[in-house]
Order: sequence, then structure tokens, then C-alpha cells
Amino acid sequence: MNILLLGSGGREHALAWKLAQSPALSHLFIVPGNAGTALTGTNLNVSVNDFQALKKIVLDRHIEMVIVGPEDPLVNGIHDFFLADPEIHNVPVIGPRKKAAMLEGSKDFAKQFMIRHGIPTARYRTFDPSTVEQGIAFLSSLDPPYVLKADGLAAGKGVIICQNLADAVHELSDMLVDARFGKASHKVVVEEFLKGIELSVFILTDGINYKILPEAKDYKRIGEGDTGLNTGGMGSISPVPFADKTFMDKVESRIIRPTVEGLLADNIDYRGFIFFGLMNVGGDPYLIEYNCRLGDPETESVIPRLKNDLVHLLLSTARQHLDKETIAVDPQYAATVMLVSKGYPGFYEKGKIITGEKSITGSFIFHAGTKMRPDTMQALTNGGRVLAVTNLADTLQEALSGSYENIKKIEFEGKYFRRDIGFDLDQTF
Repeated sequence: MNILLLGSGGREHALAWKLAQSPALSHLFIVPGNAGTALTGTNLNVSVNDFQALKKIVLDRHIEMVIVGPEDPLVNGIHDFFLADPEIHNVPVIGPRKKAAMLEGSKDFAKQFMIRHGIPTARYRTFDPSTVEQGIAFLSSLDPPYVLKADGLAAGKGVIICQNLADAVHELSDMLVDARFGKASHKVVVEEFLKGIELSVFILTDGINYKILPEAKDYKRIGEGDTGLNTGGMGSISPVPFADKTFMDKVESRIIRPTVEGLLADNIDYRGFIFFGLMNVGGDPYLIEYNCRLGDPETESVIPRLKNDLVHLLLSTARQHLDKETIAVDPQYAATVMLVSKGYPGFYEKGKIITGEKSITGSFIFHAGTKMRPDTMQALTNGGRVLAVTNLADTLQEALSGSYENIKKIEFEGKYFRRDIGFDLDQTF
């Protein structure tokens, strides 16, 4: 079958790499893709939010399934667009409809959903430009540190954690009054800070049934020791050592099952991936956020551990047959380290020549912010996060060592990476 995959990051290259292994795949098209996805199929230079252009691709290329990688087209209603068009309404779209995608598209919507369905989460309130003073009063009622979240999509950078009240008050005003994140921060969710360790849990659901995929832990801060600005993710680990059966049973009973049942109760049809951003607080899971797609860079650790035929799994999702599937997971550890451009997540230059990636052995290289120079077919940097290096091994230490050894072989001007991915899990090695 012909499949269309939307997206251009490391997540999409990992998905493309996995899809290409299926005997059911005839041809894979990626919109817009990157230098890595070009190795697994055909890149098409179209915007993921140009729904009419995507429709033409589906008809011209005889596409039989569409897989949505990033959040923007989901929140913008691509699934609804397909269902409403008689020419393409029978083409399954893996990704939720617009209403369901609001679980990621609006932090306030997600929080209301959690409260309504009894899902444990941090105490919160939501404010807009007309209620800044009430927001300051609420901040004053909390103990530091303070968590402020832009309500809408902000490319993974809309969460601010302030260590003192004065900074929190300044940031609240900056987000609401000065529109620091544009429309995304027209509303701001202020939360109590939960002290614990984060992890990401993923499921695939057909709207009735669900399957739990391998969990992962990512590292958002640009600096070592989790310091500095938030990024889209500097690395990830899977499995997470503390996520044992006892903890994961709590996650399923308290968070996953109430979410799927809550979607059904709210008459929200959801077919696709759900990302649960969790905090382990003294052995109990709390839900921090939903994403309506796989995470990045977690996908680059999770997908290599998934043994199932991904095309088959996604077809079962579209047909609501997931109850007939069994997830098979590689027991090895996966360690992913991101190589990023100098200056990221601030200003950075593009177009730097990448060398050495073809000399890698024993690790997977997933392209993120890259493009192919058409005259020489040379990979060039084209984003802040450039490449993900993933290694599988029997122990976490061995997996990390493998990734870091292979990173030495890759070069581009301004290459930067964190040297401490997995540092906070040392005690669990």
C-alpha cells in the first residue's frame, strides 16, 4: 500500500524507517521530510497545513493511509478535512480529529478534561489578559517554584518555571499582556509545581481499545544538569528504570484507562497516538500534559524497541481492531542523544555541511533538521535540532556509551550536544 507521512523531524524519520520495514508498504511519501526520510521514500515539498495540496497528493499518488507526525495539522483539523471530503473520506488518517487534538492544542481544555475524569494532576487556574491581577494573587498562594504554561501550541517552548514570585509575576505579564508567545499565550495556565522525576508514556488507541508502547524519558533543557532554556528535546532513554510493573499499573489504572474511557464518555472519536507527560511523585504518577502524537526525541528511542510491523498496527488502529494485537518490545535499552546547532534554542545558522554520518556502525541515525543539497546530495543542517543518534544495548550504560562513541564520528560547524543524558538515572543502573 502507498502511505503518506506528514512531518520533517527526527520523529518522522524514525517512523519512516520503521514503516519502510513492512512488507505491506509499496511506497512511502513524506511531506515535507528531510535528508533522512529521503532514504526511505519520496519527499514532497508541500506544507503539512496545506490540506488541498495534501488531498491532491492522496488522489494522484493513490495513497491508502495518512499518518500525521506533528501537532499543527491535527490541531488545525486535517482529520476532519478528510472526513468531510467525499473524494478522500475513506482514506484512514492516523491522528485525532480537531476536538480531540485540543488535548494538546489547549492546556486549559486538557486540564478541564483531567479534572472531569478524575485524573491526578497538579492544582491549577487559567488566566487571560483581563485577569492578570487574579493570576498574581493565585501565584502568591503557591509555594515556589512556579509553573506557567501558554495555553496554545508554542513549539514545545511555552512552559516557564520561575524560582521566585517576582520572576513569575513578570513572566505572567510578559505572556499575557505582551503576548510573548503570540496567540498561544492569550491564556496562561498557572500550576502548582510537582517535585518528582518526569517520564513519557505512549499508547496507540483506536477509540475503544488501546495498546501501551514502550515508555521513555526525555531531557528538555539545553544545558547539562538540566540547566538553561527549554528545547524541543536533547535526548531520551527507554525503558525508564523506575517505571516498573507496580508504577506502570498505577499509570494504566489512574491515567491511561480514565483517559480512553473519558474520550468515549465525551463522545470524542480518537484514533492515533496519545502521549502522556507524567511526573513520578513519590511512586505515584501525576499527569502533566497530553500530546496528540508521539514525542520527539522519545520516538527515536521508542520506535527502535518496537518489534511489531508498524503498518499492520496502524491499520488495526484505523479499523478498530487493536484488541487483536499484541505489542512486542525489545528488552534492550535505547539511548538517544541529539546533535543541535550552535545557538539553539535561540538564533542559529543553517546550511552547514554534515560529514561522518555514513561511517556510523551499531547505532541508528535519525535526521531532524536536515536537508539534501540537490547538486551534490550532501546533507546540510536545516534546523536547531539536527540529528539523533540512538544506540541499543543490554544496559543503559552500554547504550549511552555506544551513542556517544558514534557522535564523535559526526561533524558539522557548531555541533553541540549534552554529555549527560541519563545522568539522573545513575542510581538505577
